[in-house]
Amino acid sequence: MPAPDLASISAYWNSSADTFDDEADHGLRAPQVSAAWARRLAEWLPGFPADVLDLGCGTGSLTLLMARQGHRPTGVDLSPRMIELARGKLSSAGFDVPLIVGDASTPPVAGGELFDAVLVRHLVWTLPAPEEALARWLKLLRPNGRLVLVEGRWQTCAVGDAYTTGAPRLPWLGGVTAARLIEALEPLADVVHTEHLTDPALWGRPIQDERYVVIARPTTSAGPGS
Repeated sequence: MPAPDLASISAYWNSSADTFDDEADHGLRAPQVSAAWARRLAEWLPGFPADVLDLGCGTGSLTLLMARQGHRPTGVDLSPRMIELARGKLSSAGFDVPLIVGDASTPPVAGGELFDAVLVRHLVWTLPAPEEALARWLKLLRPNGRLVLVEGRWQTCAVGDAYTTGAPRLPWLGGVTAARLIEALEPLADVVHTEHLTDPALWGRPIQDERYVVIARPTTSAGPGS
């Protein structure tokens, strides 16, 4: 169960879960959108079948794409309803994938368990302490592993604003710019790739805001760029 101070966030996403896939980039129902994300995942993730921790996995759309590509994903989401829908989606496609209800900022994985990649999409803005989460995620990577952050900046919010009643203060509410995210990563990791994601096929429509991917490796295990 989520920690008490995250209960309102869990409830918010529970209430959003049944319509979550209506967004083109959430449900990936359109073939061209699904294909666009599949191509990107093939570029960003290791070329071999990899153990990938999908944090804030939602209804499991990217989790399913990774499973279809031969990877071994594990999904984590704070919302029990999201995880329930993800289980149905993966099971219907013939995949038995670990899907865990828990706080993605402190992933509930077994002690000592490491991954070839940690994938995070549009999650850091929901976290009360995003920079602490970045440090924890990097420690979950195997040597030469990669942290793949698909993020953006969608709106300007006042300090102290909350996106749902009872939620803790969120320093990156409304999203975070690529420059600010890279600034937070630089003391912790080597940023090996960054790219703005302007292709409408990824989102099902043209976008006007900032959306991007940043890929980083822990400094102690940094290798060649992706």
